Amino acid sequence: MFGFLKKLWRDRRGNALIIAGAALPLIVGSAGLASDTIQWALWKRQLQRVADSAAMAGTYAIVRGNTVDDCSNVATATYTSPIGYDVKKNNHLPQTPVCSAVNPPATGTYATDSNAVKVTVSMQRPLSFSGMFLSATPTITASATATIVPGGKYCVVSLENTSTTGITATGNANVDLGCGMITNSTSMTAAVATGSSEVNASPIAAVGGIAASNNWASGTVLQPFTIAQPDPFASVNPPVNADYPSGNCPSLRENNTSDTIVASSFNSANYTALIGGSTGAMCFSDINIAGTVAFPDNSVIVIDGGSLTVGAQAHVSCTGCTFVLTNRSANGSIGNVNITAGAQLNLSAPGTDATGVAATYEGILIYQDRRATDGNSANNQSTINGNASSTLQGAFYFPSQQMTFNGTAGMSTSCLQLVARRVYYSGNLNISNVCPSDSGAGAFTGRKVRLVA
Repeated sequence: MFGFLKKLWRDRRGNALIIAGAALPLIVGSAGLASDTIQWALWKRQLQRVADSAAMAGTYAIVRGNTVDDCSNVATATYTSPIGYDVKKNNHLPQTPVCSAVNPPATGTYATDSNAVKVTVSMQRPLSFSGMFLSATPTITASATATIVPGGKYCVVSLENTSTTGITATGNANVDLGCGMITNSTSMTAAVATGSSEVNASPIAAVGGIAASNNWASGTVLQPFTIAQPDPFASVNPPVNADYPSGNCPSLRENNTSDTIVASSFNSANYTALIGGSTGAMCFSDINIAGTVAFPDNSVIVIDGGSLTVGAQAHVSCTGCTFVLTNRSANGSIGNVNITAGAQLNLSAPGTDATGVAATYEGILIYQDRRATDGNSANNQSTINGNASSTLQGAFYFPSQQMTFNGTAGMSTSCLQLVARRVYYSGNLNISNVCPSDSGAGAFTGRKVRLVA
């Protein structure tokens, strides 16, 4: 018997099977743990997506003025298009997670941020292998915080908030901006560049979509489906009725290209009708210039019911001035602007040192009353051209109408902002947007919703 056992001990046949059998528990255990790890990571990833999307939707709800204090608010959040995120439906998890949403977060960096929304979601899921050795089902948790952050610097703002395209560059337009453009249009083609146009501006943002195009310069940052840009001049208003002089304001018509009106001429009763008794605030029923006109510096030129028309051979200059198109009558029509090609403009808006009524329009070169009627006719749109010798500094404000800008190569527009319902380019525009510190003008800071934690 002893000999048999010694022989059996020395027998090596089948030893691999014995070793494999001994190692099998380790192999099965490793495979089970690997499977559990993959499943856990997948659930965690799906749960984090739920939290991220819900937090973003919550901040969009805040943008729309809604209250967010639980996940039901997040589920009904809409912004332009229905992007509300229902944590009970819009996920691929094996069960409905437990959800909580707070605005603002109770603790942390964004506890004092009224736009911040923190969403926390969790669920319990048993693991097929590890669960055999655990006394309780583990809980998976994910959280995310979203808020509104700066979205870039814009010197062009389109306030169009319907499905109509807000920014268009077409023809041979060459738009070279030292800043970005944004439109509140909800169209899937909210900003477009067609034809032979070339647009070098970044970022280009829209509440709706932005059509892909080779006309956008290389490196342009496109930001579709962002939040609307507020009207940067919403607090600026035209003169009230009580500020106007009695009777009609005079018409300023300079019809001959050889005629000249110097700044001192406006001190005479032929041209001056004071607004609110303030020197430097003039009122005209309309302005039509064919020759040379130099308006007094640091003045506000109010056009009561009429339009501002500048001919092809005209020379118009003014330092620290604002043209205001309005109407003292509540039901009166609002004029528009038509500056034809070839006109030489040397205009700057009131700066930080402006006083009196001019200080009201700091940084604004042309202001059109919000009551202006929008439309496709020439009477319902404004067009601004200028020759290569023109110099413009300040903001053009046409919140209710389309503004067409047909610049000329060489035009000096180192500090220019365009704010209109729709912006249409068909010429050359080159803006470095490096504004003098005392200009009262500058680029506008945009906003966007972003995950921050």
